[in-house]
Amino acid sequence: MKRIIPCLDVDDGKVVKGVKFEGIKEVGDPVELAKKYCADGADELAFLDIGASVKSRATLIEVVRKVAKEVSVPFCVGGGIRTVDDARAVIEAGVSKVSVCSSAIARPELLRELADAFGSKSVMLAIDAKKVADVNGSPRWNAFSKGGKEDSGIDAIEWAVKAVELGAGEIMVNSIDADGTYTGYDLELTRKIASAVSVPVIASGGAGTLEQIAEVLLNTDADAALVASLLHFDKTTVTEIKKFLDSKGVSVRR
Repeated sequence: MKRIIPCLDVDDGKVVKGVKFEGIKEVGDPVELAKKYCADGADELAFLDIGASVKSRATLIEVVRKVAKEVSVPFCVGGGIRTVDDARAVIEAGVSKVSVCSSAIARPELLRELADAFGSKSVMLAIDAKKVADVNGSPRWNAFSKGGKEDSGIDAIEWAVKAVELGAGEIMVNSIDADGTYTGYDLELTRKIASAVSVPVIASGGAGTLEQIAEVLLNTDADAALVASLLHFDKTTVTEIKKFLDSKGVSVRR
C-alpha cells in the first residue's frame, strides 16, 4: 500500500507554506487542518517546526497534544530535534516518529542514539536536497541544512545510505528545487535514493497535479508521497488523490 501524507509546516502555532523555502505565508490552524485531512483519508501526517527554536518547539508540542486527541493516524514531527530528550518530549505528546535533518548532519551519531532509545521505526531522516552540479550527464544533489540555506557538501544519496546504517528507519527526500512549485517531484533524485536504501522512502517537494503524484509512486520505489500546497490551497483532496491513484493501478488504502 502506498501512503499519502499531508505535510503541515508549523511556525508559531500556525500552518504556513512557501516556495523553495522562501516567501512563507500563513495557511491555517494545524489542529483543524489535521482533523480535515484525517477525515478525508490521510494515511499519516507530517508536522515540521520551521521555526525550530525553543519557543516554537514548545508551541508545537502543545499543538501535537491537541492533534493527538483528535486524530487516530500516525504522525511525525521534525524541526529543532537535537537530542534524545527533545525527541522524547514530542513522542510523549503523542507523536509516532521524529524527523531530523540539520541536527543529524551536524552530528550523525544522533541517528544511532534515537534508534537505540525509540527503535528505528520511530526515526526518520529528512534530506533537504538541491542539485548542485551536473558533470558528464551525471547530476549531483547535496544535503542542505538550516532550512535549505546551508550546503553541507554531503552527497544526498551517500548520506541516505549512511543514515540507514546509523539507524534511520525511513527517509524523506525533499527536493528544494521543486518545493512549492507545482512542477512535480524530482523523480531521478527519489529513484536514486529509494534504490540505494532498504527502508521506506517518502517523496516530497513539488506536487502540482494528480498525475505527478501517480508518477512518483509508479515510476520510483517511493513508498509514500508527501503533499502540502495542493491540499492547503484546496486544489484537491486526499479522497480525490486516492481515487485517481486507484484508477492508475496504485495500491492505496481507500
